[in-house]
Amino acid sequence: MRGNPITTLFLDIGNVLLTNGWDRHMRKLAAAEFGLDQEEMNDRHHMTFVTYEVGKMTLDRYLDLVVFNQPRAFTREKFRAFLFAQSQPFPETIDYFSKLKTRHSLRVVAVSNEGRELTEHRVQNFGLGSLVDFYICSAFVHYRKPDEDIYRLALDAAQAVPEEVVYVDDRRMFVEVASGLGIHGVHHTSLATTQVELEKLLG
Repeated sequence: MRGNPITTLFLDIGNVLLTNGWDRHMRKLAAAEFGLDQEEMNDRHHMTFVTYEVGKMTLDRYLDLVVFNQPRAFTREKFRAFLFAQSQPFPETIDYFSKLKTRHSLRVVAVSNEGRELTEHRVQNFGLGSLVDFYICSAFVHYRKPDEDIYRLALDAAQAVPEEVVYVDDRRMFVEVASGLGIHGVHHTSLATTQVELEKLLG
């Protein structure tokens, strides 16, 4: 017997709709491009990035502490441009979810750990507004996955009960946390496998 119909789709952004915003691989590229000490940059990144992601630090302040903690031969503007340029879309995935939304009349909510400036850049530059109805992003709501409260807030904002929601994320642990609240979880490893799982849930 089928339970509550699925009305709402929670989607992660990084590694689902777009590449990650600023991951270890991207920092390695930055270190090579700008002649930075990669180990020092990663150490400083790990001490500050959670604070940035939960909206308690601006991107410029993050860069002050991680990159421009000493004089550099390049400008802040050049480094910011490089950082933003690392974000790229997965067009086939965005197109699939857009069609799925229309076909099943779904609300789509982005539930993501991202800093404010990165989120705003990614939403504006890759047209996510045509897919996503609203954003429960860590920098906006001051909760960060795997905190259960970010999922509870998304449920309240969507006015949906857990059984009506499917959550897609590339991090298995985040899917497990959401599943513990009764949300249907799909661990995203590829578009093909996610399609199979969603078709099972949506019919």
